[in-house]
Amino acid sequence: MKQFWVLVAVGLAVAPRLAAQEDTANAERLRAQIEERFSQHVQRELHLTPDQAVKLRASQERFGTQRRTLMRQQMERRRALEDQMQPGVAANADSVKKLMDGNQAARAQMFKLEQDEDRDMAGYLNPVQRARYQQMREQLMRRVTEMRAQRRGGRMRPGTGPGQRVRPEGRRPRPGRRPI
Repeated sequence: MKQFWVLVAVGLAVAPRLAAQEDTANAERLRAQIEERFSQHVQRELHLTPDQAVKLRASQERFGTQRRTLMRQQMERRRALEDQMQPGVAANADSVKKLMDGNQAARAQMFKLEQDEDRDMAGYLNPVQRARYQQMREQLMRRVTEMRAQRRGGRMRPGTGPGQRVRPEGRRPRPGRRPI
């Protein structure tokens, strides 16, 4: 009987990790499907040659990986900043400064990444195709943001964008501050 309870305890400890891994795997599969469909749509809409399609896919993979990394880091900084700035508890000024500086640097990195990507695409897409591609990607990102908001029950603060979270109603802030 004691072994049973040990197994139950281990199972309860491991279950959240497995669920998180499964959620991550599902999210990765969904992201890959969306990217594949988007690539097909872009190829049709922009009338890409097979050579252009191959080059665009390579650019999307290379720059997309970098973009996702930057976005994930920005989201982590926003969450940490949100944790620091909760009412009723003094924020750690050094941590807030680091987070704010990190956000500023990330915006510059994202801008440079977009410039590098556009310069890369200029080698195989004409200006009209590049402009249309950027419009299509912006539409996709807006739609993803809308879908995330709907998944959260439509709760979205004005001015929030992709990757920003909204604290569910009734959830209390975590006590204390931890330095970054």
